[in-house]
Amino acid sequence: MSESGKNPIPCWAEDDRPREKLVLKGNSALSDAELVAILIGSGNQNETAVQLSQRILQHISGNLIELSRLSVNDLQKFKGIGPAKAITIAAALELGKRRRAAEMPQRLQISNSSHAFEILQELLAGKNYEQFAAILLNRANRVIRTITVSTGGVTGTVVDPKKLFKLALEFNATSLILGHNHPSGHIQPSEADISLTRKIKNAGDLLELPILDHIIVGDERYYSFADEGKI
Repeated sequence: MSESGKNPIPCWAEDDRPREKLVLKGNSALSDAELVAILIGSGNQNETAVQLSQRILQHISGNLIELSRLSVNDLQKFKGIGPAKAITIAAALELGKRRRAAEMPQRLQISNSSHAFEILQELLAGKNYEQFAAILLNRANRVIRTITVSTGGVTGTVVDPKKLFKLALEFNATSLILGHNHPSGHIQPSEADISLTRKIKNAGDLLELPILDHIIVGDERYYSFADEGKI
């Protein structure tokens, strides 16, 4: 061990080194910190790559969604993380999101709220601002496409029902599932959420475009108006 207390990774037992451990034991054997350490490659004068990664993860309470919210500039505030390492972390997290999105075509038919949440989570989770979206469905409850209706600030977004239904009609949707995120992570609907849902549902009924559900996305959790009997 060096005088600084840093124990360089090359001095570790082979099966304790992140890269070697991944080869010997597989991806799932590594901790989140070890996976991040592989991405950044090296630490700083006082920390190994693993120690630096642990410190970054401790800063966001080990929440990988919070990690994905950190900008390249945010990441560079950690000693030992320069532009190249920050960009590598951001790119890896984006690839993870895209991989999950690529699996979605296997489940294009919505049969319950968790299916809708999985689709909306890809679009809405990890945002630092509120965004309102919708899933457009055909008669068999198969996804035609997802659309972003509006983007707002930290505490809310303005939704124009006319724009929502115009897009739904353009794509020949026969029903819709609404969705928006709460950047705070809290999933309980506000009075404004309840009022807006009621307003859009009533308009949809008049147009014979039923609103099947409204999903509030909060990181890894969600609130379903349909499941709660609120729609």
